Amino acid sequence: MTEQQPILEISHLKKDFGAHQVLRDISFAVHSGDVISVIGSSGSGKSTLLRCINYLEEPTAGQILYRGRNAETLNRAEYHSKVGMVFQSFNLFANMTVLANCTAGQKLVLRRGAKEAEDKALYFLGKVGMDAYRNARPAQLSGGQKQRVAIARALAMDPDVLLFDEPTSALDPEMVGEVLGVMRSLAEGGLTMLVVTHEMGFARDVSSRVIFMDQGVIAEDGDPRDIFTAPKQPRTREFLSRVLQGGKTE
Repeated sequence: MTEQQPILEISHLKKDFGAHQVLRDISFAVHSGDVISVIGSSGSGKSTLLRCINYLEEPTAGQILYRGRNAETLNRAEYHSKVGMVFQSFNLFANMTVLANCTAGQKLVLRRGAKEAEDKALYFLGKVGMDAYRNARPAQLSGGQKQRVAIARALAMDPDVLLFDEPTSALDPEMVGEVLGVMRSLAEGGLTMLVVTHEMGFARDVSSRVIFMDQGVIAEDGDPRDIFTAPKQPRTREFLSRVLQGGKTE
């Protein structure tokens, strides 16, 4: 862990839906270059955590700091450009081409001109192997291709950190590898990532840290080698034993 100021500091975060407490008391930091995988059973609060960090859900209590500043006080669109998010359902604009999907946010939020926005979009579409599809519309693409476009769109905003909410869960099995390959390449390139995933191979082999969530709390947080080979908590051992023997996290 570096000693520099974290990009994100999550402090005592809580989220209630009525009487149901989904996040109970979450605290951790994300530093530049971190690749943090968040794992755990369905209903443990993983996706809600990401949605609260990106203010798609309003936290019930706690604080999120972005580079030392209270994120709640920041311009929301600018914050979303710096703390980007890739969704499991792609969230592409169906009436726009691939290229337009990747330039709209740049023009609207970052005030980039058309040429600069297109150059940036094509650069990242090339990075994810989708530049040849610049004039296609989402309906003409496979799920894996849509997700790669969604990743390129997020990257074109020059984020400090990218949040991935189970980015492969909506994909057919044969398409999972192509998206994980892109994510692995981004991690190797130094992109800071916070990834909610049920892909245990990615969490074990690519992450710099793994967070195991259980019933709305962080049950264990550490080096992937330690988490996967010698977890300290019985609940972590039980979860990994189940999923690594072919069980499901969902």
